[in-house]
Amino acid sequence: MDRRHFVKLSATTTAALLFSRITYATQEGPLVDMPDEVWADAGVDRLHLKKTGSGLFTLNDVEVSLMKNGNALGVYLQSPAKAITAIRLKWKHSVKPGTKTYGDSWERTYGDAGWKTTGGTKKNAWYILLHDKGQTACFGVKTGCSTFCWWAVNPDSLELTMDTHSGGVGVELGARKLHAADIIATESTPAENPFATARRFCKLMCEKQRLPKEPVYGINDWYYAYGNNSSSLIKETTALMAELVTDTSNRPFSVIDAGWAVYSPYLPGDGGWADDFSKPNDKFKDMHLMADDIVKLGMRPGLWTRPLCAKYNDSATLLAPKIKGRDDPKNPVLDPTIPENIERIKYNLSVYRQWGFELVKHDYTTYDILGRWGIEMTDSMTEPGWHFYDKSKTTAEIINHLYHSIRDAAGDRYVIGCNTVSHLSAGVFELNRIGDDTSGKEWARTRKMGVNTMGARIHQHNIFYAADGDCVGLTSQVPWEKNKQWMQLLAESNAPLFISAEPAALGAEQKALIKQSFAKAAKVQPIGEPLDWLNNPLPAKWKLNGREVDFNWG
Repeated sequence: MDRRHFVKLSATTTAALLFSRITYATQEGPLVDMPDEVWADAGVDRLHLKKTGSGLFTLNDVEVSLMKNGNALGVYLQSPAKAITAIRLKWKHSVKPGTKTYGDSWERTYGDAGWKTTGGTKKNAWYILLHDKGQTACFGVKTGCSTFCWWAVNPDSLELTMDTHSGGVGVELGARKLHAADIIATESTPAENPFATARRFCKLMCEKQRLPKEPVYGINDWYYAYGNNSSSLIKETTALMAELVTDTSNRPFSVIDAGWAVYSPYLPGDGGWADDFSKPNDKFKDMHLMADDIVKLGMRPGLWTRPLCAKYNDSATLLAPKIKGRDDPKNPVLDPTIPENIERIKYNLSVYRQWGFELVKHDYTTYDILGRWGIEMTDSMTEPGWHFYDKSKTTAEIINHLYHSIRDAAGDRYVIGCNTVSHLSAGVFELNRIGDDTSGKEWARTRKMGVNTMGARIHQHNIFYAADGDCVGLTSQVPWEKNKQWMQLLAESNAPLFISAEPAALGAEQKALIKQSFAKAAKVQPIGEPLDWLNNPLPAKWKLNGREVDFNWG
């Protein structure tokens, strides 16, 4: 197929040249061209597949086929005998040093997100943006894919790896053909800055969106209680904060975080690891009554849960194998490929609905499945050598099934994913926690985890999901001069605003700003835009509601 370049021959930027040489024109828009090289990894063996037909690359009975799939290039894998761990595609092209690149994160960010300069070893999860002299090229995969995908920019090539592990081993497909991913690309228009291009590209990657009907905001107890909560404390803080609500047409949520469920006898008092997430402990007793009390006080009830937490006496046949990071006998984890476990998770979600909770925040699924946080997924996603009960599905497929099971069981309730895989959450959950925990104890952590992630990922907001940058930990331990800026950014950027306020830290000034912030967060506003995100990992200049605002993050 003849290439038709998208830029004039006089264009010389790296981004423009890369895009024009790796794509060609179709009626649906730019389509990524066939790669120069295709590889398949089978454990330690790297198989160089040869082109044997139009879009067909094979070696013995291993076959990778690439074909037009609407506005994308679909990638498919067949390997009836070998367990495949990855597919690698390579497009040859020189990339000039100094070109700026942006790659997404596997799940949350960890204070490490933003634009980089080419030459590093970072795996650019899911998609990559390249920017040079005012032009931006975008390459990515559509959301909900069946593999973990990342991009690498080398001096002489652009590479895409599609990880097909099933746990710590290669997937055993048998006779099944795996639809690994759909590759998609676009470039900036003359009128677009990188932020606008990134937002438009997110819409191309996530075609089926599921978003809140109205802006979501409210309160959460974690950053002042840290698991030491109770029904009386929830009622006290809900009543106190409800007095500051002025928009009764879109009421805020009061989200009960970890600490409400029956404790494990191995970990008494540990709210982050409960024995049964369908039953409250003695501090709460009646969760239906708790939800009713929140409604009576003027807020909407929300609840935190940990879906893959097993009971202390569950049969070993239900549990995921013990691996580094997931080997504490006090913390048994359910294997998500066992149907009985999925049914338990769905049952718990149905119980929350019966209790009257209108929002569920589920947590830890990435860590519980892979034994690692996203920041630790550098050389590999998890420890090698282990497998799920079902070895015929990739890890991404297994996570997709878990997420859709949670989604279906939640019904019309809002779902917030926390420690969830971003590209697999998009279009499934209404909200997603886009960064690691902020803090009610130290400003430096909120600055690192909150400000950085908002600057780096707010372009995904209200496209992939409502992008939740986490709470304002409003306590006496965090300087108010800093916290009030963080509250302003969340309240005026259209992102979800959650405040975790210690009652003793609420003076007249704090209450007045919370009242103003709640009123703003309750209404639809323009998406906040970080104006210096290309060069500042902690963006200090923002466009909020049509005006430029300067922050001093310290």
